[in-house]
Amino acid sequence: MTPTRHAIGLGLRRGWTEFVLSLRSAQDQGFYLFVAVGTLAFLWFNRDNELDGTGLMYPTYALPSILAGLVVFSVIIGPASTLAMEREDGTLLRHKAVPHGMQGYVTGQLVYHSLGLVPMLVTILVPSLLLFDELMHRGAVGWLVLAGALVLGLLATLPLGMLIGAVVPSVSKLGTWGMLPVMLLTAISGIFFPIQALWAWVQVVAQIFPTYWIGLLMRSAFLPDAAATVELGDSWRTGTAVLVLTAWAVAGMLAMPRFLRRMARRQSGSQVQEARDAALQIIK
Repeated sequence: MTPTRHAIGLGLRRGWTEFVLSLRSAQDQGFYLFVAVGTLAFLWFNRDNELDGTGLMYPTYALPSILAGLVVFSVIIGPASTLAMEREDGTLLRHKAVPHGMQGYVTGQLVYHSLGLVPMLVTILVPSLLLFDELMHRGAVGWLVLAGALVLGLLATLPLGMLIGAVVPSVSKLGTWGMLPVMLLTAISGIFFPIQALWAWVQVVAQIFPTYWIGLLMRSAFLPDAAATVELGDSWRTGTAVLVLTAWAVAGMLAMPRFLRRMARRQSGSQVQEARDAALQIIK
């Protein structure tokens, strides 16, 4: 077995182990429960509202969009925060000291954060299907489209999370460098209401980034074809969505190794100590 394959194999096992440990963690269980209860409560209190011109109840339209927003937020902010924290606490420095250690580390992070979506989606989807009528209009085809949208969404956004984690100066800056931009993009990407309600230039900006297209694909999985009339161009634009997300995935996969290598080269024991000292000053 080559060193690279060995490192990737270790990364796969590490990612699976971290995922299993997270399932046993009371903190992570509390997070999944909090997100699920918050989402279901929002949909429940809007269950009698109808989306104008569609005949669809609001939960039917909003659920796939909210799931898309949660996917994007989780797979960008999760890896970014982990990478930033483990850069400061010396974890990355230890991996750097091992041959092909960074390859194994990155593989583990990608596996862990991808699997981490499963319990979050399950705790929202299963109760939603029981509480609300006619959520999945397309049956088996819809579930296949949903799976494809999730895979494309992961490929398009996970590298972004790693890139942000590689360039953010410190964990304390993550809110400005990561959370705020992601939240703003989510707000303008048609997650909570049709994007046509926004100014034309905002619609153009939203369509540059993956969030809008992931939401569009997931709505196309859940909703009937007639619901496409509330989308831009009165169409699901599936082909365009696939092309845009594929472009983001390719660009991210090409850029991510370069940024991670540069980050690893700059990592040193003195930087780790400086980060620890800065964290102690904040605590004091």
